[in-house]
Amino acid sequence: MRFAFFGDVVGRAGRDAVSEHLPFVRRALDLEFVIVNAENAASGFGVSENTANQLFEAGADCLTLGNHSWDQKEALTYIVREPRLIRPLNYPPLADVPGRGVNLFETASGKRILVMNALGLVHMASMDDPFAAVDKALESAPLGLVADAVVVDIHAEATSEKMAMGHFCDGRASLVVGTHTHVPTADAQILPGGTAYQTDAGACADYDSVIGMDKEEPLRRFTTRIGKERYKPASGPATLCGVFVETDDKTGLATRVEPIRLGGRLKTVLPELQVSV
Repeated sequence: MRFAFFGDVVGRAGRDAVSEHLPFVRRALDLEFVIVNAENAASGFGVSENTANQLFEAGADCLTLGNHSWDQKEALTYIVREPRLIRPLNYPPLADVPGRGVNLFETASGKRILVMNALGLVHMASMDDPFAAVDKALESAPLGLVADAVVVDIHAEATSEKMAMGHFCDGRASLVVGTHTHVPTADAQILPGGTAYQTDAGACADYDSVIGMDKEEPLRRFTTRIGKERYKPASGPATLCGVFVETDDKTGLATRVEPIRLGGRLKTVLPELQVSV
């Protein structure tokens, strides 16, 4: 299976980059499934039905979220109606949280891909153990038996926690990829057990910014410790950032993983489609 995961879409610039570049990338890499993290898609904070639809229309099959899942209040009701929207799965058991944190999707060719989203604990909001929650989800749909591919989006602040999740899932997932820190890391690799891994997919955002936000307010807060305005997304040309994975159809484990970067300020990186003759 060939699929791709794209990191946090930040505001209109990020959405426009997805709309502009994703249809081409999907054709060029012959992608069977596309996952996009959309937790910053609506004005930089959360997701709305309209912003989600723009990403679906561009070619996303599934949207994952994160710590800004509910910043747009309509998301609380929209997620009930939209099974392609995946929020963090590790809320406390007593929390009455709508939607789903994991879902099994079927591609046009009939392959099954399990997608889940978990929030980290280090320097993040207080949540239940993401490792226990991910473990339970992996056990519910084993790779190679129930699912042809498994993707874990670990939305976390600490690189150490993301890397630990990668090793924790090694051999049981096709891809473990980090989101939330909005900068693409240079460590795309296949772990010893066959799981593709990248610490952060990067943001689909304008990189003439502070992690996708207009520079003025973050600089003011860093230099004066005084906030004056709400953060707002940078509006210049954005870079589409993500990761491409190819798996073994028999095992669901990764045979190839490469970063994707297209448009905006960052250097273009686009995997070549390797076709057997």
